[in-house]
Amino acid sequence: MGELNSKGLRPGLYAVTDSHLLPADKLLTAVEAALRGGAVLVQYREKAAPQPERLRQARDLVALCNNARVPLIINDDPELARRSGAAGVHLGQSDSSLVSARQLLGEHAIIGATCHSDLELAATADRDGADYLAFGRFFNSKTKPDAPVADVSVLARARHFGKPVTAIGGITTDNGEGLIRAGADLLAVVGGLFDGDPASIEERARLFSRLFAAHHPLFPSSVHQES
Repeated sequence: MGELNSKGLRPGLYAVTDSHLLPADKLLTAVEAALRGGAVLVQYREKAAPQPERLRQARDLVALCNNARVPLIINDDPELARRSGAAGVHLGQSDSSLVSARQLLGEHAIIGATCHSDLELAATADRDGADYLAFGRFFNSKTKPDAPVADVSVLARARHFGKPVTAIGGITTDNGEGLIRAGADLLAVVGGLFDGDPASIEERARLFSRLFAAHHPLFPSSVHQES
């Protein structure tokens, strides 16, 4: 499968966890199902649990993702990323600075940045060394219902930075194709993957993989086409 940068990021499904959808007793099995379905990147997003529980869950996910050779990213917490051995961190605009996260985690770490629909924010993140740029929300999102709406055209316009472009916000198997065709390298999905019947997570992940196989030039068409 084609890589998007020197740190091994690949085009495809970016699975983002949510404790409201995935209580602790379902977290690992749900992520494992997403990995079986072809997720190429996983983000651990947990803001409410006590720190010891977050560290335990993050370490368990690191082991699971390492076994699948898929990077695990921690949401908003560079120190948790460092302590858990995660591959990197995703930072929002109100989180710690990208520069300080890089100093803590080192050059090998994968650091992503939320840019909403703002190319100036993307330019700053690019200058500060972000490894991928995330834009959204594109559709109604239960996870971040108040996030500003992004125009799909920002995906193509962001490609001149030469960094992997991620789309997020209300993405499902029904609306993901248009985002890939518009320029998204990664689709970051929360509810569209993990909401509903847990038994269907693997199949939903596989459906996202099929969208990339059909519409992204670096995703081999032979990958994850089986039923």
